[in-house]
Order: sequence, then structure tokens, then C-alpha cells
Amino acid sequence: MTGREKTQPGGLIVVDKPAGMTSHDVVARVRRAARTRRVGHGGTLDPMATGVLVIGVERATRMLTYVIGSTKTYLGTVRLGQTTITDDAEGEVLTQASAAAVTDEAIRDALARFVGEIDQVPSAVSAIKIKGVRSYARVRGGEEVELAPRRITISHLSVGDIRPVDGGVCRDVDIEVSCSSGTYIRAIARDLGAALGVGGHLTALRRTAVGGFTLAEAVTIEDLFARAERDEPVVTLDLAAAARRCFPGREVDATAATTLGHGGPLPTAGIEGPYAVFGPGGEVVAIVSERGGRARPEVVLTPA
Repeated sequence: MTGREKTQPGGLIVVDKPAGMTSHDVVARVRRAARTRRVGHGGTLDPMATGVLVIGVERATRMLTYVIGSTKTYLGTVRLGQTTITDDAEGEVLTQASAAAVTDEAIRDALARFVGEIDQVPSAVSAIKIKGVRSYARVRGGEEVELAPRRITISHLSVGDIRPVDGGVCRDVDIEVSCSSGTYIRAIARDLGAALGVGGHLTALRRTAVGGFTLAEAVTIEDLFARAERDEPVVTLDLAAAARRCFPGREVDATAATTLGHGGPLPTAGIEGPYAVFGPGGEVVAIVSERGGRARPEVVLTPA
């Protein structure tokens, strides 16, 4: 087997997703660079959005369900004075109203009401399924779609620059948001515009962090292909390193590692889970949680 035919090792990659690509587009590119079909992503980004997209390769795809649930941080720009069919800049403009009289204080006060646990109605043009069909597909097919509100948590929302645009008719508001999984930033833009009576939509979005993964360690798609061309690993965090980044850890001996690797339970260690269990060689064996007086595997990560 030549170097170019080697499958890349399993682990995680923090990709800086470019604008204009879907998350599935990025997965397809990584599959080519890593020469494997076993690739997935840890949380969708809209095509317009850029920034942190955590990619799992090989056995690390089993860890992505935990990554998806992590807190996420975004930088975004809201345009007040216009609504769009998609609640962002990719959709056609539906309504326009002057936002010239909206004060900075009114904007800050309205955004402050979004912090904490709130019920948010997702954007109609979203990937949420209704009777097996994506909501965006129903909207594009001419249907009127009403989605049920979902409970989300916005732990941090700060306001940056506020400036007039379009001759002062609209106002752009830069925001930073840290929020729970399932939060739609374009829905925040929509709801802010509605609260102020002028309409709003999202014109820019960049995800700066997913849990502990940040832009500081992100690589571009071009970087990945350059590594593959040099026959270097495209994975930036191997399986064990990824597990240590994502979970508390527990070390066990070879006998316990074998038991766990075959799906068996271990005695509890009093660690709040889920947590990663590592064998004597530093290899990650499984992700476990303690219940019923035993430490039981949720995901086994040793080779089949």
C-alpha cells in the first residue's frame, strides 16, 4: 500500500468553515482528504456562516454526539429595518421599515431580555423535520410553516458596535452570543427586530467556539488537503487527545480495559459523567457514565 492510499487515523479536526459551503460539503471534503467514509460533524453551520466546525474521523465520529451538545459562541451582525424569508441575508427581503429612530439604549435593553432560559421559535427555513420533511423544503414548496418554540439557554449576550447603514434607514448591530445547542442566532435577529417594531435579520455569523474548541486551533480546508498531499495526518487531535479535551478522565489497568472494551461494567469511581476511561498505554477505551452502582459504557472506542 502506498502512502497516498493510507487511511488517516481517527480523531477530531477543528475546521474553520468558509462561507458558501454547507456542513455536509465540509464533511465531503474531509472524506477525500482523509480517504475514509467515516467522517461526521459536530453541529451544523448554515452556508452563510463561517467558523468552528468540529469534524470526527473514524472512531471519533462516536464522540460527536457529546460535541453537538456543547455550548457554542458566535459573533454576528443583526440588520434592523428589514425582514427576510430566511431571517438572514440569504433570503429575499419581505418587509422594510426605518430603524433610524431606534436608540442604542433601546437595542441594548431589548437584547438583555434574551439572556437566560427562554423559549425560542426556530427559523421556518431550518433543517428541523416536520413529518419527515425538512422545514426549509416545505417553505420553499410554498407551505406556511409554524414551528413550536424550544427551550434554549443564552448564557452570554453582549453588544458591540451599533452603526447606521443604507443611508441611515437601517442599523447594524454587532453581537457576541454564547448559547446552548439548538439556538438559532438568526431567530435572535428576527425577534430583536420584532421587539423593536422595525424587523431584523442576520447579515453575518461566525462561530468562534464549540465547547473548548476555538478558532485558535482551527485549520482551513486548504490546510487539510496540503497535509494530505504531504502524506501527513489531517487529524489534529488523535482519539485519546480528543477524549481528554472533551471529558474528565479515569485510568484503569489492562484487565479493566478489556472488560470495558467488551461492553462490560466497572466499579464506580465517583466521577460525574460522562467521562473517558483510558487503558494502561494511554489509549481511550470508552466513554462511560455511572448508574445503578456501576460504571457502564455509553460508547466503546476500542477497535472492533
